[in-house]
Amino acid sequence: MTNHLAKLSLLLLPLAFSACTVGPNYVRPEAPVPVAFKEVQGWKLAQPGGSGKLSETWWQLFNDPDLTALEEQVVVSNQNLKAAEAQVRQARAIIREQRSAYFPTLSVGASVTRSQRGVTTTSASGGSQSGTVNGTVFSLPFDFSWEADVWGRIRRSVEAASDSYQASAADLAAARLSAQAELAQDYFLIRVQDLQQKLLDETVASYQKAYDLTLNRYKGGVAAKSDLLQAETQLKTTRAQAIDLGVQRAQLEHAIALLVGKPASNFALPVRPFAPLLPPIPTGLPSELLERRPDIAGAERRMAAANAQIGVAKAAYYPTVGLSASAGLQSSSLADWFSWPSHFWSVGPVLSQTLFDGGLRRGQNEQAQAAYDQTVANYRQTVLAGFQEVEDNLAALRVLDAEAAAQDDAVRAASETVAVALNQYRAGIISYLNVTVAQSTELANRRSAVSILGRRLTASVLLIRALGGGWDAATLAEATKGH
Repeated sequence: MTNHLAKLSLLLLPLAFSACTVGPNYVRPEAPVPVAFKEVQGWKLAQPGGSGKLSETWWQLFNDPDLTALEEQVVVSNQNLKAAEAQVRQARAIIREQRSAYFPTLSVGASVTRSQRGVTTTSASGGSQSGTVNGTVFSLPFDFSWEADVWGRIRRSVEAASDSYQASAADLAAARLSAQAELAQDYFLIRVQDLQQKLLDETVASYQKAYDLTLNRYKGGVAAKSDLLQAETQLKTTRAQAIDLGVQRAQLEHAIALLVGKPASNFALPVRPFAPLLPPIPTGLPSELLERRPDIAGAERRMAAANAQIGVAKAAYYPTVGLSASAGLQSSSLADWFSWPSHFWSVGPVLSQTLFDGGLRRGQNEQAQAAYDQTVANYRQTVLAGFQEVEDNLAALRVLDAEAAAQDDAVRAASETVAVALNQYRAGIISYLNVTVAQSTELANRRSAVSILGRRLTASVLLIRALGGGWDAATLAEATKGH
């Protein structure tokens, strides 16, 4: 039997080594990539002499220890990231599953079969006699089967599984970047809320002094009742606004707790002084975005996997070539079951071809081609959306930078107006209505300045996310090594 197996293997080896892989080889389709970012004109770039690239710990650009401590908890404790990591492990296991088809399958099974059959015998005198024959068969077969990957079906399946694994790894990176960016946005919004709270608290204290001044003037018969009511209304309205800020701050705090994987009841972010740093962010070339954004890389890997599936579908048109063998022990007697005379074996090549399937293979090929076309469209759309996000946030930062400077001038002018109005009111030149209008204008301008700061911080975070946050598609090639 060994000699026969060796001969058959030698016959099949040239066929296996001369195998061809059907289906198209993958070539990345072209995507619309601009020469330069349009909105980068007029916006401050990264300082010369730097690396020109973002780091995966991009949040350190903001030089905020509290933010850094929170970001480090996201990767460890966020449950959505743990779920995405589990999906990556599933995809990695599928690679091993597909690669197993390269190797033969060997199985063993023991069986004891009891049977009975009817027997009719004819005597010499022409009579017949019926009876039954009972029998028992003891079997211990070893079965061997192997499929030669002549047309590359297995290779294309492994290729598709590997590409899908890389896509899952890119999805994990995209989920991680999204969670990190969302945390940074929520953190900065809380700090902006704290600045708003501080501003309103200071304003309430200032309005309280103005109300006390008006009350004394009213008691002295200098101010009218209407002046006192206006001062009281302004004071209490501002106090209510200060209280209302607590709702959004609490909700943002709860959102951060969810991102770092902690119960909202056990998480608190204390108020502290906040002096934000708005760092220059390196944008690089537009073409680099295809390698730096994990969602774009994931979409590209899905194209490669879909392309490999076309080869799998095409391989179904060709015959299957393999080798099967069986050997073991079989006897009608338990005592003789394991004796050498009870052995048996069989071996031979297998060639099978589907002659008619009612259009099944054609439908599978059309489905694979359509699935590939879909991934190409999804990839190009992801690329376009990526460039839109970069341009949107570049424009936001450029415009908000100019708006912040103009708003600072408005705040200074409004503060001077309030000081002049209060002096004129003390001198009896104007009514308190003028003071109220001036104070309301100043408060609105100060709150706008703080709001613009929050929008600039948010746009900075969103730009970093749109640029890929320091991620590099080269990590995908490293991820598949050894799997």
